Amino acid sequence: MSSPRIAPGTFRQLGPFNWVFSKGAARVIGVSDAHIFSTLGRAKGLFHGWLHYSSRMMPFGKLSRHSTELIIIRTAHLRACEYELDHHKRLGRRAGIDEAEFSRILQGPEAGWTGLDEVLLRGVDELVGTKDLSDLAWKELAEHLDERELIEFVLLVGQYDSLATTIGTLRIERDF
Repeated sequence: MSSPRIAPGTFRQLGPFNWVFSKGAARVIGVSDAHIFSTLGRAKGLFHGWLHYSSRMMPFGKLSRHSTELIIIRTAHLRACEYELDHHKRLGRRAGIDEAEFSRILQGPEAGWTGLDEVLLRGVDELVGTKDLSDLAWKELAEHLDERELIEFVLLVGQYDSLATTIGTLRIERDF
């Protein structure tokens, strides 16, 4: 990846709230700068809206944390977004996803999954690949999820698909 198209912001460029949020997130992550937040934070109020929207699905969504991380990791993998994979490998561990399960998520729905996990992975693959869900995929998801969870599933995949586009287009550097 080439150098960032928009550099991470300074206190002056981010403003007090975005700067404090970005620094706090970096501390929690264990890095000197959480580039996603210090870059997107330059958008000021748009960043606040994005944080609110995103947090309604992760970590405060109706889907379980395990299911949410499974969905995010698979989406990030399909989009080849190493930045998202770095962070959600760590966050996935907190949700009970060990190294072996992480590797299986990357392999996809044919890697010995059953039940809800298999249906979620198939749904992610189809939604990322076609930007739609077939009637069969929808029916399978609806056997496990209620209406609110179905909406959340579609929005969550879309959010992380879009975030992968944003990270790639802005050339946001990985946090090490």
